[in-house]
Amino acid sequence: MNWHKHIMTLCVTVMLLVTGCTKNFEELNTDPNRPKESTPGVMLGQLEYRIVNTTINEGRFFTHQLMQVDAPRSSNNGAGLHRYVVEPGAAVWSNFYRYMTDIEDISYSADSLNEPNYKGIALVYKSWAYSILTDLYGDVPYSEATKGASGNFLAKFDKQSAIYPQLLADLDKASASFVPKALTYGGDMLYNANATNKDPGAAILKWKKFSNSLKLRLLLRLLKRDGELNIAEQINAILTDPANRPVFTSNDDEAIFKYPGTFPYFNPFYNTRQLEWRDGAYFTRFFLDRLNTDQDPRRSVWALKVKKNNIDTFSGIESGYPTSVEYAVGANSSYPDALKTYQGLGVMMTYAEMEFIKAELALRGFNTGSTPKQHYEKGILASMTQWGVTMPSDFTSRPGVLYNESGSFDQQLEQIMLQKYFAYFFVDYQSWFEKRRTGYPVLPRGSGIPAENQFPVRVPYPTYLQSLNPTNLADAVKEMGGDNSNIKVWWDK
Repeated sequence: MNWHKHIMTLCVTVMLLVTGCTKNFEELNTDPNRPKESTPGVMLGQLEYRIVNTTINEGRFFTHQLMQVDAPRSSNNGAGLHRYVVEPGAAVWSNFYRYMTDIEDISYSADSLNEPNYKGIALVYKSWAYSILTDLYGDVPYSEATKGASGNFLAKFDKQSAIYPQLLADLDKASASFVPKALTYGGDMLYNANATNKDPGAAILKWKKFSNSLKLRLLLRLLKRDGELNIAEQINAILTDPANRPVFTSNDDEAIFKYPGTFPYFNPFYNTRQLEWRDGAYFTRFFLDRLNTDQDPRRSVWALKVKKNNIDTFSGIESGYPTSVEYAVGANSSYPDALKTYQGLGVMMTYAEMEFIKAELALRGFNTGSTPKQHYEKGILASMTQWGVTMPSDFTSRPGVLYNESGSFDQQLEQIMLQKYFAYFFVDYQSWFEKRRTGYPVLPRGSGIPAENQFPVRVPYPTYLQSLNPTNLADAVKEMGGDNSNIKVWWDK
């Protein structure tokens, strides 16, 4: 690889980076022993590990609180995501733009070495990462984001309406680029498409499925923009051509980084202090009460029981409670320590999500080959399989779970989205993005949320950009119509 290019590219990253406002894993994300030799394989595994560490961290400490999975045990300063107070966000911005240089280096090496599979993988990661960035902030640096080698250290912000078509096109390129052979230089820790795999072609097929599944996720998000981008046509192109555009069809396909538990690839929460992991936050009543009502077996993996009236039970708290409230330590359910070493926590996209996507598409009249009810039930089963629990034989016929085929469109969509919400446990920001898109699940408004606080629809830009890239930031803020958490992104307008 051209290291002059890499060093210059990193310069623009320095312009973009500071420590995040949410809890980070910088000590894990920065590897002092990182090899200097450059092949796509050397870079790939470390990229896969570090980038998913960032996203599940944000799922745990940002999305779970905002989307009422959990709430802090005490919060007397009036702030907090559970009260809809969103501070300017730097964590994902800082980390992702650093990872973008690695993605670009993998892509550059793949071109130089004529390695189409590495090229496809780089395009998948690029599209996945940028989709998260633009859904968080709206307009973001894209076309000039990694142009430090050419002397451009002040990247312009691209409109989201220009970014999304590029993401969709890149996912098409990725899907078309994959060929059924092992990665020459290895390094794949997601699907193990390496020479050590007895069937590397099957692993490459999973990469192809990931690219098309991710595209379907993004297309669903853009349905409001169908007239501009022919979204329905692109959705049908995937649904009607499984041979050339395959998507996830089983739990074996899903994009989950499995932590091997060997140095340095540990589950990044493994050394998180009990105070931060468990004692500082409890699951909410909204999250647990529904799981309790349905007697959902995923509770045993996700939450700890506590004693209430001498009975072991799963107990939650109010989200958005008044500042005068403080819950006692150990009095309600929180995260079990087993999740801190859980191998399957590195979730990017699941088969369950794919089935819920298809359930909604079928509800909207697309031909998915099955009914909304069938996809809905498959999605629930897939989520339970993912988390290693057995779904009770009568689970989908229980009153709180039974799919209401005779209900209105909104009633059916609400059912699909509620189960999709549960299936998004630890998945970056997706449940929040989908709440913004559909309005579901309907979250109760805590009694301690000030009347003027609106449910947030984006994250404000990192404040350090005001000094590092002020002109382009000002242009972006003007284009967006402001820079606060009430400004809708393009696809949400």
